[in-house]
Amino acid sequence: MSTSKVIYLGELRTSARHLKSGKEIITDAPTDNQGKGEAFSPTDLLATSLATCMLTIMGIKAREAKISIEGCSAEVTKIMATNPRRVSEIRIVMLMDNGKTFTSKEKELLKKAAETCPVAFSIHPEIKVDLLFKW
Repeated sequence: MSTSKVIYLGELRTSARHLKSGKEIITDAPTDNQGKGEAFSPTDLLATSLATCMLTIMGIKAREAKISIEGCSAEVTKIMATNPRRVSEIRIVMLMDNGKTFTSKEKELLKKAAETCPVAFSIHPEIKVDLLFKW
């Protein structure tokens, strides 16, 4: 079964529909690549998917360990390279400032969960991933 259906809308914009839920996202080419930059670019989604995967796996581990991470967030920065045009680096700052004080054991559990999410294992080794936790 397919995961999504993507339609090219013209003007360097696509619509992607998640087939199971019907939810839709729009992408635009970035302004530095002939686009409008009015929505996530495909490479923005690549970088952002890493952060969402990390937080999801952290959430699974947190739930199992009875740790609250609600309200924690991630700031994502994507760095592009040229020749060929590609993502060369993804910087993620995990903002773990939800009012809870994490123990060193909890910090290690959450850090390991982030580093071992499926998207992290899927990122090409030439893409530098810089992950920083701010507790």
